[in-house]
Amino acid sequence: MLKSTLQTGTILTLLLLAGCSSLEKATYNQPDVTLPAGWRSDSTVTGTTATAPANLSTPATKTGTTPQSSATANNAGVAMAPSNWWHNFNDPALDQLVANALAQNNDLAAATIKVRQAQLQAGIAKTDLFPDLSAGANSSTSRNLDTGRISRSYGTTSSVSYEVDLWGKLGSNYDAKKWEALATEKDRASTALTLTGTTANLYWQSVYDQQRLAIAQASIDYARKTLELVNVQYQSGASSSLELYESRRSLESQLADYTQIAQSLKANKNALSILFDQPPQEIAITRNTLPDGMLPAVKSGLPADLLARRPDVKAAELRLRADVANINTAKTSLLPTLNLTGELGTSSDQLRNLLENPIGTLGASIALPFLNWNERQLDIRVSEAQYEQDVINYRQTLYQAFSDVETALSARDHYIAQAQNLRAALNDARNAERIYETRFRAGAVSMQSWLDAQENRRTAEESLLQNQLNQILNLVTLYQALGGDSEI
Repeated sequence: MLKSTLQTGTILTLLLLAGCSSLEKATYNQPDVTLPAGWRSDSTVTGTTATAPANLSTPATKTGTTPQSSATANNAGVAMAPSNWWHNFNDPALDQLVANALAQNNDLAAATIKVRQAQLQAGIAKTDLFPDLSAGANSSTSRNLDTGRISRSYGTTSSVSYEVDLWGKLGSNYDAKKWEALATEKDRASTALTLTGTTANLYWQSVYDQQRLAIAQASIDYARKTLELVNVQYQSGASSSLELYESRRSLESQLADYTQIAQSLKANKNALSILFDQPPQEIAITRNTLPDGMLPAVKSGLPADLLARRPDVKAAELRLRADVANINTAKTSLLPTLNLTGELGTSSDQLRNLLENPIGTLGASIALPFLNWNERQLDIRVSEAQYEQDVINYRQTLYQAFSDVETALSARDHYIAQAQNLRAALNDARNAERIYETRFRAGAVSMQSWLDAQENRRTAEESLLQNQLNQILNLVTLYQALGGDSEI
């Protein structure tokens, strides 16, 4: 009789709940965005006369499946930033610095902790899909104050409770936590990508400063020899005090520039120390010259395919999926919930007979959350507003990614073309300086004219060296804009 009553009650309950399943669930659709057909800057160039990093391999085309959050990309002919892209510089010192940063950086460590937290939250949500089990045991002793008789009792209980996920609320909640955990993983990848780029930039800027120091020291030595020559001429009456002052001013100005370059080098090394979770300290950088050679050719592929690898874009899309799951969780919160409970217990006054008198209890309960209709509707609207906000963020992130690549490709073309002009300008400046020196020694031009020619030559050297650095930093930026290695 009891069994029949329970079956009838359960059937009636399910029929009642089935009548509440009229809410339409939200489904994820990728937001409409305007995708350019191709890059405006065609950077498939060789740069035969450009000053550029040497021995760099062309970014490899990587094929394979894309994450669950993205459509499968057609990678044919697409220049993908290779795994561990910094290895393309063929610089063991840089490789070691990046490895240290990835192992010790505080920002990356914090991002890793956030990933673990998000994964644990998803794990908690997943446990809600399964029954909760509990068990216990008890014993008691009592004494009759009148008779002095002692009685003992023993008992055990085990219970199970289970919320039937009729409308998918628990599943939607788990999906939301799962998508957020995946998005947090992409946040960490984005942090790692930024970290490797920052480390590479600081390294090459330090090498650049060390090369500038060497050039500046050579110019200072040359300025001292010039001052000695002018001083000899002044002592013999062949030069005036004005020329002596001009020569001395040139030397002092270059000495001041040297200290400024040294300070820049120290600042870059201090910044590297911070990346390694260390106080500012001297970091030995043995390389003293920037690589000089050919830049790798970059094939311009489809923007959508290239940027499918950007971790920040993927994180933005994954959060849209989490938003949709949250909307469904909020919608299903309007519907009744069915909880099933069961309990098995035993009791006896003899421990050895404890299992001989089992008592079972079954139950079902219905909660009616739609009685708080207005509050639940507001929850839905809040979730929908969050989705709309994240759609805007997704578009902004995607378009910024397009802009990053376009800017890097355009700058790359500019620096390669600029290098040719700067190299020619340096050659002319050196020739002019030699002519002015010859004429000064012959008394045909003033000391100031020769000093100006020296300054023009130093400026031309500095400009060409700056162009070398710009090309290297631009290559780092391009790798990052293409997504680098999103699985660092």
